[in-house]
Order: sequence, then C-alpha cells, then structure tokens
Amino acid sequence: MADLYKKITVPSGVNQQPVTTNRAYKGTSTVNPNNNSKRLFDIGLIKQDLLNHFHIRQGEKLMNPEFGTVIWDAIHEPLTEDMKEVIAKNVTTVVNSDPRIVVSSIVIDSYESGIIIDVDLMYLPYNISEKLRLTFDEESGSY
Repeated sequence: MADLYKKITVPSGVNQQPVTTNRAYKGTSTVNPNNNSKRLFDIGLIKQDLLNHFHIRQGEKLMNPEFGTVIWDAIHEPLTEDMKEVIAKNVTTVVNSDPRIVVSSIVIDSYESGIIIDVDLMYLPYNISEKLRLTFDEESGSY
C-alpha cells in the first residue's frame, strides 16, 4: 500500500502556462435597422455605447444627474469660442468616461440648424483610431 502513494505525483504549477482569454465586448442594440441579429461586438458596441451617452441630455438620467451631455442645451445658444470650449470639455468628459476609448482631437462647428462635432477617437483595446462625426440638430432633436 505504501508503494501506491510513492507512484502518485502532483504536478507543480511553476511550469504551467497562464490561461489566455480573448476579451470581446458583446451587447445588443435595437437602434440600427440594418443590424438583423441586434447583436453588437467590439468596436460597434463601444461606438453604440458612446452614441447612447450623447443621446441623453445631462440631468435626464435618474439617480445620476451628471450623466449625459450639455450639447442639447447649447444648440439654441450662439456658438462662441467660450461655448465651443464648454462643448469640447463635455465631449472629452463623455468619451473618457468609457475606459475603452480616449479622445485625440475635437473640432466643433455649426451648420444651418445645429452643431457638428468631429471627434478623433482611439479604441484602446484594439489600438485603432477613427473619426466620429456627431450632428446635433435643433429641429429634429436627434444626432
């Protein structure tokens, strides 16, 4: 019986390779009519999360009055340099609230019925840059 215990060996964890996992972001969206499966992955999901955040006026989210954007209130104001600075700071705050992305640059301009914001984004998990154009329209109340 003692010989049986001598034959049992337990491998040590020293030489084991760490388990690698593939980090993928998964979610759903009912916004895009072209998305038949309503599933979003990775950059598409990050972008939709960001657009959802911009679609909420600051103060509208229950229990979190700081969430959202001030841009909806700025549409009816003159687009002065001070207003552009406020909008740029708000856009930076909104984008940087998501740890998966960071702002590289922001360009703010007006057009006949609203505000156009061009944001250069860096998707950190993928090391991919992209320019995102947000249009906030005073007539339709949408972007």
